[in-house]
Formats: sequence, structure tokens, C-alpha cells
Amino acid sequence: MSKRAFKKYIKELSKEDLEEQIMDLYNRFEDVKTYYNFVFNPNEEKLVQVAKFKIGKEYFPPNNRRPKKRRSVAHKIIKHYLKLGMEPHALADVMFYNVEIAQTFSEEQEYITEAFEKSIFKSFEQAVQFVAEYGVIPEFEKRIQNIARFSHDHKWTNSYQFVTSADRVL
Repeated sequence: MSKRAFKKYIKELSKEDLEEQIMDLYNRFEDVKTYYNFVFNPNEEKLVQVAKFKIGKEYFPPNNRRPKKRRSVAHKIIKHYLKLGMEPHALADVMFYNVEIAQTFSEEQEYITEAFEKSIFKSFEQAVQFVAEYGVIPEFEKRIQNIARFSHDHKWTNSYQFVTSADRVL
């Protein structure tokens, strides 16, 4: 159904029918329920803490398990929060935390792969583009510089990309 046809359909519904359909969607689809729960009770601080815990667990799991280092976990969380319309400062905090925790993890490793470095750069680049798009660079300037400096100081093979990306927005 096209957007135009859907708008026409909605306009033809009575208020009661529309309320009934929205309640049906709320009960039937978890995504709709999640969206409305976020809209009416955003509690972004709690969501940020949950995200940081899940991302941190990928690199520093409890019970001395082997770290999985899956960038996809953070990517999924960030994508979900983008869909919900989370406030840019809160989401950017999660995005930069993802990069920082990966860099902290890499400090403790004897060897990290070039693929790992590329993956972390991709996350960094997305975070930098996000803060630039939403005009919140000044609040994250220090973190951007620290991440770029870390990659240079630890001689990552793609450190020049971190530095270039940081210089582009600062």
C-alpha cells in the first residue's frame, strides 16, 4: 500500500476505529510497543547505561569468558536507538563509548588485527558524522581528539584515518 493510499484510508476511519487499530498494533507488534513505551517514557539515561553494559560485555565479559568483540552488537543497539529517535547527545555518547571500550580492550592485547582496527575506525567515522550532522561536535571534541590520539600513539595501521577524520570536523 502506498503512503498516499494509506493516508486516504486513515482519513476515512472514525476515531474509534483508529484507536482500535492502534491498540491492535500495540498488542500485536513488539516494535510498536517499544516505540510507544519510549515516546511516553524515554528514560534515555537508563537506555544509555544498558547499551554501555551490553557493549562492554563484548570486550570484558563477566566470569572470565573469552571476549567476542562483535561490533554488530553495538551497531544493532545504535540502529535501534536511531529508529526510536533518541536524543543526539545520548546516542553520540553510546557511539563514542563503543570506540573507546574497543580501544581500551586493544591495550590489553598483544596483537590486534587490521580488520579489528578497520572495524573500529568505521564505528568512529559513523560517530563523527553523526555529531557533525546534529551539530553537537563541541560536546564531543575532547573524546574525538583522544580517540584519534590513541590510534596514533598505539601505532594502529590506520591511525592516519582517525586523525584525518578528527581533523575534518574539528
